[in-house]
Amino acid sequence: MRLSERVAWITGSAQGLGEALAYRFAEEGCRALLLTDIQVEAIQQVAQAVHEHHPACQTLGRVCDVRDEAQVAQVVNEAVQQFGALDILIANAGVIQSAEITEMSLSDWQWQMEVNLTGYFLCAREAARVMKPQGRGVILQINSKSGLKGSYKNCAYAASKFGGIGLTQSIAMDLAPYGIRVNAICPGNLLDSPMWQGTLFEQYARKWGLPEEAIRKYYEAQVPLGRGCTYTDVANLAVFLASDEASYITGEAYRVAGGQL
Repeated sequence: MRLSERVAWITGSAQGLGEALAYRFAEEGCRALLLTDIQVEAIQQVAQAVHEHHPACQTLGRVCDVRDEAQVAQVVNEAVQQFGALDILIANAGVIQSAEITEMSLSDWQWQMEVNLTGYFLCAREAARVMKPQGRGVILQINSKSGLKGSYKNCAYAASKFGGIGLTQSIAMDLAPYGIRVNAICPGNLLDSPMWQGTLFEQYARKWGLPEEAIRKYYEAQVPLGRGCTYTDVANLAVFLASDEASYITGEAYRVAGGQL
Protein backbone atom coordinates (compact mmCIF):
# COMPACT_ATOMS: atom_id res chain seq x y z
CA MET A 1 0.00 0.00 0.00
CA ARG A 2 2.79 2.42 -0.87
CA LEU A 3 0.39 4.75 -2.70
CA SER A 4 -2.24 4.99 0.00
CA GLU A 5 -4.77 7.80 -0.52
CA ARG A 6 -3.17 9.01 -3.77
CA VAL A 7 -5.14 10.15 -6.81
CA ALA A 8 -3.50 9.06 -10.08
CA TRP A 9 -4.14 9.76 -13.77
CA ILE A 10 -3.02 7.13 -16.28
CA THR A 11 -3.23 7.94 -19.99
CA GLY A 12 -3.54 5.22 -22.60
CA SER A 13 -5.05 2.88 -20.03
CA ALA A 14 -7.69 1.01 -22.05
CA GLN A 15 -5.32 -1.88 -22.68
CA GLY A 16 -1.78 -3.17 -22.32
CA LEU A 17 0.66 -1.53 -19.96
CA GLY A 18 -1.69 1.32 -19.04
CA GLU A 19 -4.39 -1.13 -17.98
CA ALA A 20 -1.88 -3.18 -15.98
CA LEU A 21 -0.67 -0.03 -14.22
CA ALA A 22 -4.26 0.87 -13.32
CA TYR A 23 -4.76 -2.45 -11.53
CA ARG A 24 -1.39 -2.20 -9.80
CA PHE A 25 -1.87 1.38 -8.59
CA ALA A 26 -5.31 0.48 -7.22
CA GLU A 27 -3.73 -2.50 -5.47
CA GLU A 28 -1.06 -0.22 -3.99
CA GLY A 29 -3.69 1.92 -2.27
CA CYS A 30 -4.71 4.74 -4.63
CA ARG A 31 -8.06 6.06 -3.50
CA ALA A 32 -8.99 7.22 -7.01
CA LEU A 33 -7.87 6.78 -10.62
CA LEU A 34 -8.56 8.90 -13.68
CA LEU A 35 -8.21 6.52 -16.64
CA THR A 36 -8.16 7.99 -20.13
CA ASP A 37 -7.83 6.67 -23.66
CA ILE A 38 -9.25 7.21 -27.16
CA GLN A 39 -11.02 3.83 -27.09
CA VAL A 40 -14.53 4.74 -25.94
CA GLU A 41 -15.98 1.41 -24.80
CA ALA A 42 -12.72 -0.14 -23.65
CA ILE A 43 -11.79 2.65 -21.23
CA GLN A 44 -15.20 2.45 -19.54
CA GLN A 45 -14.87 -1.32 -19.22
CA VAL A 46 -11.39 -1.05 -17.68
CA ALA A 47 -12.48 1.64 -15.23
CA GLN A 48 -15.43 -0.47 -14.10
CA ALA A 49 -13.35 -3.66 -13.84
CA VAL A 50 -10.60 -1.98 -11.78
CA HIS A 51 -13.18 -0.63 -9.33
CA GLU A 52 -14.85 -4.04 -9.06
CA HIS A 53 -11.51 -5.67 -8.24
CA HIS A 54 -10.55 -2.89 -5.82
CA PRO A 55 -13.78 -1.36 -4.42
CA ALA A 56 -11.87 1.10 -2.21
CA CYS A 57 -10.50 2.77 -5.34
CA GLN A 58 -12.86 5.09 -7.20
CA THR A 59 -12.36 5.18 -10.96
CA LEU A 60 -13.29 7.69 -13.63
CA GLY A 61 -12.97 6.46 -17.21
CA ARG A 62 -12.95 9.17 -19.84
CA VAL A 63 -12.17 9.51 -23.53
CA CYS A 64 -9.20 11.81 -24.07
CA ASP A 65 -6.96 12.33 -27.07
CA VAL A 66 -3.72 13.57 -25.51
CA ARG A 67 -3.11 15.73 -28.61
CA ASP A 68 -6.25 17.76 -27.89
CA GLU A 69 -5.51 20.63 -25.51
CA ALA A 70 -9.15 21.19 -24.60
CA GLN A 71 -9.85 17.52 -23.90
CA VAL A 72 -6.80 17.21 -21.67
CA ALA A 73 -7.78 20.25 -19.62
CA GLN A 74 -11.38 19.06 -19.38
CA VAL A 75 -10.63 15.59 -17.99
CA VAL A 76 -8.18 16.98 -15.44
CA ASN A 77 -10.71 19.55 -14.27
CA GLU A 78 -13.42 16.88 -13.95
CA ALA A 79 -11.13 14.56 -11.98
CA VAL A 80 -10.09 17.31 -9.57
CA GLN A 81 -13.70 18.34 -9.04
CA GLN A 82 -14.66 14.74 -8.27
CA PHE A 83 -11.60 13.59 -6.30
CA GLY A 84 -10.30 16.86 -4.85
CA ALA A 85 -6.67 16.40 -5.91
CA LEU A 86 -4.25 14.97 -8.44
CA ASP A 87 -1.10 13.41 -7.00
CA ILE A 88 0.33 11.29 -9.84
CA LEU A 89 0.38 11.44 -13.62
CA ILE A 90 1.56 8.47 -15.64
CA ALA A 91 1.93 9.66 -19.23
CA ASN A 92 1.64 6.28 -20.91
CA ALA A 93 -0.20 6.99 -24.18
CA GLY A 94 2.07 6.30 -27.14
CA VAL A 95 2.13 5.16 -30.76
CA ILE A 96 4.68 3.76 -33.19
CA GLN A 97 4.95 3.36 -36.95
CA SER A 98 8.06 1.60 -38.17
CA ALA A 99 9.74 2.74 -41.39
CA GLU A 100 13.21 3.35 -42.77
CA ILE A 101 13.99 7.07 -43.10
CA THR A 102 13.43 7.26 -46.89
CA GLU A 103 10.05 5.55 -46.47
CA MET A 104 8.83 7.56 -43.48
CA SER A 105 5.88 9.76 -44.46
CA LEU A 106 5.45 13.21 -42.99
CA SER A 107 2.02 12.25 -41.66
CA ASP A 108 3.43 9.24 -39.77
CA TRP A 109 6.28 11.39 -38.42
CA GLN A 110 3.88 14.07 -37.20
CA TRP A 111 1.45 11.53 -35.68
CA GLN A 112 4.17 10.02 -33.51
CA MET A 113 5.50 13.42 -32.47
CA GLU A 114 2.03 14.69 -31.60
CA VAL A 115 1.07 11.71 -29.45
CA ASN A 116 4.41 10.78 -27.89
CA LEU A 117 5.87 14.23 -27.28
CA THR A 118 3.22 16.93 -27.58
CA GLY A 119 0.71 14.71 -25.79
CA TYR A 120 3.13 14.21 -22.92
CA PHE A 121 3.73 17.97 -22.74
CA LEU A 122 0.03 18.80 -22.60
CA CYS A 123 -0.74 16.21 -19.93
CA ALA A 124 2.27 17.20 -17.81
CA ARG A 125 1.38 20.88 -18.09
CA GLU A 126 -2.22 20.39 -16.96
CA ALA A 127 -1.18 18.05 -14.15
CA ALA A 128 1.46 20.52 -12.97
CA ARG A 129 -1.11 23.31 -12.86
CA VAL A 130 -3.00 21.26 -10.27
CA MET A 131 0.06 19.99 -8.41
CA LYS A 132 1.82 23.33 -7.91
CA PRO A 133 -0.77 24.77 -5.46
CA GLN A 134 -0.80 21.42 -3.66
CA GLY A 135 2.97 21.59 -3.14
CA ARG A 136 3.38 17.96 -4.14
CA GLY A 137 3.05 15.59 -7.07
CA VAL A 138 4.72 13.00 -9.26
CA ILE A 139 4.87 12.91 -13.05
CA LEU A 140 6.12 9.74 -14.73
CA GLN A 141 6.56 9.37 -18.45
CA ILE A 142 6.51 5.88 -19.92
CA ASN A 143 9.33 6.39 -22.39
CA SER A 144 11.35 3.60 -24.07
CA LYS A 145 14.86 2.24 -24.38
CA SER A 146 14.56 3.94 -27.79
CA GLY A 147 14.65 7.24 -25.92
CA LEU A 148 18.23 6.45 -24.88
CA LYS A 149 19.58 4.83 -28.03
CA GLY A 150 18.61 5.15 -31.69
CA SER A 151 16.24 2.52 -33.05
CA TYR A 152 16.52 0.72 -36.39
CA LYS A 153 13.76 1.80 -38.80
CA ASN A 154 12.09 3.76 -36.02
CA CYS A 155 13.48 7.26 -36.50
CA ALA A 156 10.26 9.11 -35.63
CA TYR A 157 9.52 7.01 -32.58
CA ALA A 158 13.07 7.33 -31.25
CA ALA A 159 13.14 11.07 -31.91
CA SER A 160 9.87 11.54 -30.03
CA LYS A 161 11.18 9.50 -27.08
CA PHE A 162 14.55 11.28 -26.99
CA GLY A 163 12.54 14.51 -26.85
CA GLY A 164 10.49 13.07 -24.00
CA ILE A 165 13.60 12.61 -21.89
CA GLY A 166 14.69 16.19 -22.57
CA LEU A 167 11.22 17.35 -21.56
CA THR A 168 11.35 15.22 -18.41
CA GLN A 169 14.70 16.67 -17.35
CA SER A 170 13.59 20.22 -18.07
CA ILE A 171 10.25 20.20 -16.31
CA ALA A 172 11.84 18.37 -13.38
CA MET A 173 13.89 21.53 -12.85
CA ASP A 174 10.86 23.77 -13.38
CA LEU A 175 8.77 21.91 -10.83
CA ALA A 176 11.30 20.92 -8.16
CA PRO A 177 10.69 24.13 -6.12
CA TYR A 178 7.05 23.07 -5.79
CA GLY A 179 7.76 19.58 -4.48
CA ILE A 180 6.88 17.89 -7.78
CA ARG A 181 9.14 15.11 -9.01
CA VAL A 182 9.38 14.15 -12.71
CA ASN A 183 11.00 10.98 -14.04
CA ALA A 184 10.93 8.75 -17.11
CA ILE A 185 10.75 4.95 -17.30
CA CYS A 186 12.34 3.36 -20.36
CA PRO A 187 11.05 -0.19 -20.85
CA GLY A 188 12.65 -2.74 -23.09
CA ASN A 189 10.59 -4.65 -25.62
CA LEU A 190 7.15 -5.43 -24.19
CA LEU A 191 6.75 -8.38 -26.54
CA ASP A 192 3.31 -9.37 -25.23
CA SER A 193 1.84 -5.87 -25.45
CA PRO A 194 -0.78 -4.80 -28.03
CA MET A 195 1.86 -2.58 -29.67
CA TRP A 196 3.99 -5.62 -30.48
CA GLN A 197 1.24 -8.20 -30.94
CA GLY A 198 -0.97 -5.99 -33.07
CA THR A 199 1.61 -3.92 -34.94
CA LEU A 200 5.34 -4.48 -34.70
CA PHE A 201 5.61 -8.25 -35.17
CA GLU A 202 3.58 -7.98 -38.37
CA GLN A 203 5.51 -4.94 -39.61
CA TYR A 204 8.93 -6.47 -38.97
CA ALA A 205 7.96 -9.88 -40.33
CA ARG A 206 6.75 -8.29 -43.56
CA LYS A 207 9.80 -6.04 -43.94
CA TRP A 208 12.34 -8.77 -43.18
CA GLY A 209 10.53 -11.68 -44.84
CA LEU A 210 10.55 -13.79 -41.64
CA PRO A 211 7.84 -15.50 -39.56
CA GLU A 212 6.66 -13.56 -36.52
CA GLU A 213 8.02 -16.19 -34.10
CA ALA A 214 11.50 -15.67 -35.57
CA ILE A 215 11.16 -11.95 -34.91
CA ARG A 216 10.33 -12.64 -31.27
CA LYS A 217 13.32 -14.95 -30.83
CA TYR A 218 15.58 -12.36 -32.46
CA TYR A 219 14.54 -9.66 -29.98
CA GLU A 220 14.76 -11.97 -26.98
CA ALA A 221 18.29 -12.91 -28.03
CA GLN A 222 19.37 -9.26 -27.77
CA VAL A 223 18.60 -9.21 -24.03
CA PRO A 224 21.28 -10.44 -21.58
CA LEU A 225 18.55 -11.68 -19.23
CA GLY A 226 17.03 -13.62 -22.13
CA ARG A 227 13.42 -12.43 -22.16
CA GLY A 228 11.19 -9.53 -23.06
CA CYS A 229 10.07 -6.87 -20.63
CA THR A 230 6.81 -7.50 -18.72
CA TYR A 231 4.15 -5.19 -17.32
CA THR A 232 5.18 -6.21 -13.81
CA ASP A 233 8.78 -5.17 -14.49
CA VAL A 234 7.59 -1.68 -15.38
CA ALA A 235 4.94 -1.45 -12.65
CA ASN A 236 7.46 -2.32 -9.93
CA LEU A 237 9.56 0.69 -10.83
CA ALA A 238 6.56 2.96 -11.41
CA VAL A 239 5.20 2.25 -7.93
CA PHE A 240 8.59 2.98 -6.36
CA LEU A 241 9.08 6.24 -8.25
CA ALA A 242 5.54 7.37 -7.42
CA SER A 243 5.98 6.60 -3.72
CA ASP A 244 7.62 8.55 -0.92
CA GLU A 245 10.51 6.07 -1.05
CA ALA A 246 11.74 7.96 -4.13
CA SER A 247 11.42 11.41 -2.56
CA TYR A 248 14.99 12.40 -3.54
CA ILE A 249 14.77 11.27 -7.18
CA THR A 250 13.82 13.61 -10.01
CA GLY A 251 14.89 14.34 -13.58
CA GLU A 252 16.01 10.75 -14.23
CA ALA A 253 15.37 8.22 -17.00
CA TYR A 254 15.48 4.59 -15.88
CA ARG A 255 16.01 1.75 -18.34
CA VAL A 256 14.04 -1.45 -17.58
CA ALA A 257 15.48 -3.59 -20.33
CA GLY A 258 17.12 -6.69 -18.92
CA GLY A 259 20.61 -5.34 -19.47
CA GLN A 260 20.06 -4.46 -23.11
CA LEU A 261 21.96 -1.29 -24.05
